[in-house]
Amino acid sequence: MMSPEQISIYVTKFIDVLVDYAPKLVSAFLILFIGIYAIRLINRIITKVMVQRNLDPTLTKFLSDILIWALRVLLFVTFISKLGIETSSFVAILGAMGLAVGLSLQGSLSNFAGGMLIIVFKPFKVGDTIEAQGVIATVSEIQIFVTKMLTANNQTVFVPNGALSNGTIINYSMQGERRADLTFAVSYDSDIKKAKEVLLNVLNKNPKVLKKPAPEVFVKNLTASAVEFSVRPWAKNVNYGAVFSETLENCKAALDEAGISVQPYTLQK
Repeated sequence: MMSPEQISIYVTKFIDVLVDYAPKLVSAFLILFIGIYAIRLINRIITKVMVQRNLDPTLTKFLSDILIWALRVLLFVTFISKLGIETSSFVAILGAMGLAVGLSLQGSLSNFAGGMLIIVFKPFKVGDTIEAQGVIATVSEIQIFVTKMLTANNQTVFVPNGALSNGTIINYSMQGERRADLTFAVSYDSDIKKAKEVLLNVLNKNPKVLKKPAPEVFVKNLTASAVEFSVRPWAKNVNYGAVFSETLENCKAALDEAGISVQPYTLQK
């Protein structure tokens, strides 16, 4: 059991160490609290600037998160350094951990890089209908690692950004207008000029079909059993599906009414 004299000595030494260490402790925590406030302030300012510059919301959030964590790591290293703890070994450990995580997450890093490319170069945006990786769907969300898309039959598809950015992307929405390419085949006994006039009249009567670019009807091919007409109406993206189906229905009805025999035909999207 310790004697009162020994206890007194330890208490005196503890007080001396505490007094000597107090300035470092106070300054370290002062730096910590000021740093936390400064990080929040910097984050608000940077986010506001990016929003004013009309940066993509996904890119804004991503850059904001990276900035916060980078500043937090810097603040933590400064804090422990001010406490008198050696930081060189700590930084080396962080580097080794970063290398190990990078090697174990190569696929994820590829998707991360792909997400950055998509966000920066914008081959598509939220709301666009695209065809990629064997999927035709509408983009509902662009995340850092995957792109979330919704198909016409309401199925949610997640496509890795790495494969998406390195593959072929067909954006059906970027130009705002889209052409439907259809083929009608009529009998050789039919009046070709009349058939062309009937088909063109159907397109001109449809209010959803654009006047500019003008719709086109022309002889596409002469097969062994029929004359094939190419029918090409233009429509706004929102009306494309309706124009496609209405053109099929109305052209068939108009040809029947005109007494023109419709033969089996090929259909191209």
